[in-house]
Amino acid sequence: MENASSPSPPHQKPTTLFSVPIALATSSSKIKQTIVDFVIQSRNIGVDDPRRIVHSLKVALAITLVSMVYYLQPLYNGMGEAGMWAILTVVVVFEYTVGATLSKGMNRGLATLLAGALGIGAESFASLFGPIVKPVVLGCLVFFLVAAATFSRFIPDIKKRYDYGVLIFILTFSLVSVSGYRVDKIIELAHKRLSTILFGGATCIIISMCVCPVWAGEDLHQLIVTNLEKLASFLEGFGGEYFRTSEGDKSSLASYKSVLNSKANEESLANFAWWEVAHGRFRFRHPWKQYLKIGALARQCAYHIEALNGYLDAKVETTTEFKKIVEEPCMKMSSEIGKTLKELGLSIKLMKHPSCSASAIHMENSKKAIGELNTILQASMVANHDILETIPVIAITSILVEIIKCVEAISEAIEELAKQAHFKRSKDIVSDKKEKPTFLHGGGAVEPADGGKIKESVAIDVAALTRL
Repeated sequence: MENASSPSPPHQKPTTLFSVPIALATSSSKIKQTIVDFVIQSRNIGVDDPRRIVHSLKVALAITLVSMVYYLQPLYNGMGEAGMWAILTVVVVFEYTVGATLSKGMNRGLATLLAGALGIGAESFASLFGPIVKPVVLGCLVFFLVAAATFSRFIPDIKKRYDYGVLIFILTFSLVSVSGYRVDKIIELAHKRLSTILFGGATCIIISMCVCPVWAGEDLHQLIVTNLEKLASFLEGFGGEYFRTSEGDKSSLASYKSVLNSKANEESLANFAWWEVAHGRFRFRHPWKQYLKIGALARQCAYHIEALNGYLDAKVETTTEFKKIVEEPCMKMSSEIGKTLKELGLSIKLMKHPSCSASAIHMENSKKAIGELNTILQASMVANHDILETIPVIAITSILVEIIKCVEAISEAIEELAKQAHFKRSKDIVSDKKEKPTFLHGGGAVEPADGGKIKESVAIDVAALTRL
């Protein structure tokens, strides 16, 4: 019989004593790497936008101030346990931008005031029916008011700006109605809660507006400018990249992609900007909706650019004869319309009327390039070239024509914004009004100085492409 305590075979090495230190070392290394990654990520977030660090300090300051309700005995004697609502208000109301803070603060304050008054009124009204019927009446009032308030959240205008206020109304009215049935001093309770909520909300609003404010309107203004500049960078570099005349910056050619997904951010900023008071160069009723219109047109232009980018990704290395023929007008169209977008973005950034910029000149040049392309297409006998060579180039020219039309619409929208927001005009513009303008001006179509030849050339060009 073999001894049970016999040593293990030579090829089996005991690992029990060594596995624990190795596991601990591996685990310690992973924890250290996680901490390092977290520190690097936090640093990058702070460097990317230092206002985030300031916002964190502002929230900490607001929480510290409202906490004095508990720390200082005189304030605690006045508000008591209801002081906790001030801290809760700061936590849920203080947002990154002034507009978002004002939106939540005003919604919370007005909803609390209205719900508290209705709650007290409901309790007083139910008391008229006696102690037996009172809970039934209160239950019916809560049911109908909560149902009506909840249904109102489906109304687009209310959901857009007052959704948070409706939620607070439902919560406060229910709490006041329910607690009022068991609490004798309901008016005192409602007064304390309203006072602490207003105290917390006022603290948030004052700190948000007075200490390094972050205005949603300014962010929206800058976002639209940045989006136009990104589109301009692509168009200015597209011609050289496609026709292989120069090596474009790949990062600038790809930056337009962020414009495609900017709708949600623009709508959110516009909604918050609507709540903001007049500040800096922005008046009280600044036309924020017009920014959304410009943003929508910019995204439409970005979708056309996405189609152009597909031809860059195709990586066709050979330069065909037909491609050389249309190279110059296509590059001119792309470059000039890119410069137009850059000038339009600059006019928004400086809040100057587009007529004061060179955008009209570049727009005119891009339209002239369409006429030149049309002449070349008619003279080159497109049908004599290989169809596989001509189709991609003709598709690109067609897309560029659509982009020019889109930028023309953007120019009209910016003209309208300049009117509504009272952008600055130079003194020269006043005398120029008497002269015949050269392109779309003041939001309406005006006949160009050449008697409409450019529009005619565009129509001929599109028709020529259609015949193919």
